[in-house]
Amino acid sequence: MIKPMISLDSLSEPFDFDKARAGGCASSACGSSPRPDDIDPAVWDKIKDHPCYSEDAHHYFARMHVAVAPACNIQCNYCNRKYDCSNESRPGVVSERLTPEEALRKVVAVANAGPQFSVLGVAGPGDALYDWKNTRATFEAVRAVIPDVKFCISTNGLALPDHVDEIADMAIDHVTITVNMVDPEIGAKIYPWIYHDHKRWTGVEASRLLHERQMLGLEMLTARGILTKINSVMIPGVNDEHLIEVNKWVRARGAFLHNVMPLISAAEHGTHFGLTGQRGPTPAELKALQDKLEGGVKLMRHCRQCRADAVGLLGEDRGQEFTLDKLPTTLLYDGTQRQAYKAFVAEERGDHGAAKASASAAVRETAAGATLLVAVASKGGGRVNEHFGHASEFLVYEADGRGIRFVGHRKANAYCQGGFGVDATLEATLALLDGVDAVLTAKIGDCPREALTAAGIDASDAYAFDYIETAIGRYYEARFASAVSAVA
Repeated sequence: MIKPMISLDSLSEPFDFDKARAGGCASSACGSSPRPDDIDPAVWDKIKDHPCYSEDAHHYFARMHVAVAPACNIQCNYCNRKYDCSNESRPGVVSERLTPEEALRKVVAVANAGPQFSVLGVAGPGDALYDWKNTRATFEAVRAVIPDVKFCISTNGLALPDHVDEIADMAIDHVTITVNMVDPEIGAKIYPWIYHDHKRWTGVEASRLLHERQMLGLEMLTARGILTKINSVMIPGVNDEHLIEVNKWVRARGAFLHNVMPLISAAEHGTHFGLTGQRGPTPAELKALQDKLEGGVKLMRHCRQCRADAVGLLGEDRGQEFTLDKLPTTLLYDGTQRQAYKAFVAEERGDHGAAKASASAAVRETAAGATLLVAVASKGGGRVNEHFGHASEFLVYEADGRGIRFVGHRKANAYCQGGFGVDATLEATLALLDGVDAVLTAKIGDCPREALTAAGIDASDAYAFDYIETAIGRYYEARFASAVSAVA
């Protein structure tokens, strides 16, 4: 039961609006609308606060997954649904399973503690639609308390055609379908079995049935104006090149986004692929495939392959702060900070949008004819605001004659552990930054700077707290403008 609010300051410090504004725009009149020209206003209204459906939104807004759907109707060779696990960061893993009532309590706690919260998703740890009774009950309970939250479902698609009408009736605007193949022969290498219509199916026959129901469900969602994101796991030697064909199929059926994710595969995960030595793609291989898909369905490149109980901004997971044992038993939702935060972000995004356009124009005008891959240490807000030693990931941008574009992210283990740098961690970070030309960070020490330089990577903290695109634009100009002038 949700009763009078108990302070959650011990779980999260209140959002500091003045601090967040520092260096940004202080007037709602500045900047311009962040809506891209090629996106319909009605669609923009659905995605502008959704961190998975809008790359821009992921700098500002947080998602929350509630693990209310443990049952699944298919087995994937890359999946092992683990419970009571706090050490692995990948889909299908959770620390605790929740009832719809427990989920409501947790959602209210997160909404009160973090004004960035905008989207509630059910992504398992099984399948949200195979466990539809729990998924629906959770959404209905939350909507009665927090009516403005967006709902999102992730599914393998096998049960999707049976629930599209209910999804539409509940005004669920976002559905993610995992589609790894359109050729059942390839599917048989990924799915050992599926369970449908009270029967277990195996082999090519199982994959053919799964494929047919995935495409039917996608078409039904499109017909009802529900936005769909297609998740595909890139498995080298199995479906990597085949995903080009997948992109064509889902584009023809109205998919809004295509998210190609790298296979996460290690023996300790206990998956079939992990135990048999199937490798995942390198960052370069993933980017090369994503580049081939440009021109098809719009790509999502900022996915973090979240746990089924993830909480927070993409790139962070605060789920362990909100386990049931840490929460008061009675809570009252207070939306004051969430509404104030939305107003703040609307103001900030106008300024950020203008800054992005200006920075991209400056790079194009430099006309250096060079492409730079730049890794940025950021902890949110679209700014260069993370210390190199504290970074658990790097956002990667490409700057060239077309402007500045986000192209992916690379996970890292923080170099600084307990106040000291760890050499082994630095070596791993250097390896994951392979192919990157420069690193921009809020601060970097002499030791890691020298190591990056020795690896051929320039490191700079001269653009601390700038918008990311502004920092990259300034760096690009500083690196190439003099060379261009000399040639002229």
